[in-house]
Amino acid sequence: MKVILKQDIKGVGKKDQVIHAADGYARNYLFPKNLAVPADIGNMNNLKAKNTSEQYRKNENLKEAKEIANKLKEITVKIKVKAGDNGRLFGAVTAKEIAEALKKDFKIEVDKKKILLSESIKVAGITKVDIKLNEGVMAKVSVMVMPV
Repeated sequence: MKVILKQDIKGVGKKDQVIHAADGYARNYLFPKNLAVPADIGNMNNLKAKNTSEQYRKNENLKEAKEIANKLKEITVKIKVKAGDNGRLFGAVTAKEIAEALKKDFKIEVDKKKILLSESIKVAGITKVDIKLNEGVMAKVSVMVMPV
């Protein structure tokens, strides 16, 4: 019997996958525990519509991420920090501060977890920082740390 899984089941399949299960297994285990539904015409159409809308949403997110990446190429984020005489900072510039500066100065919201810093910026000057906006979309933004 063909069934559509409603959630991941170890050793059987992933969510929204159409599998062939034994009749007894489907009727006595999968259906009563609400782990699967029969793969009839109505449920297959629902699955197809769900996959289509999910793909559309992914395409829209990808397009939006590419637009933001193009904007970020031309931007230099300026952050003022207290520093010593030799240019060493008191503290460090973190991904959170970069995300806040982008939001405040340029109205671009980027999650701080998507800003890829191997370590915090501890020296004054210009640093190129990678931002992973979406799967396959990376942007580089210049961060200018200015001592106060």
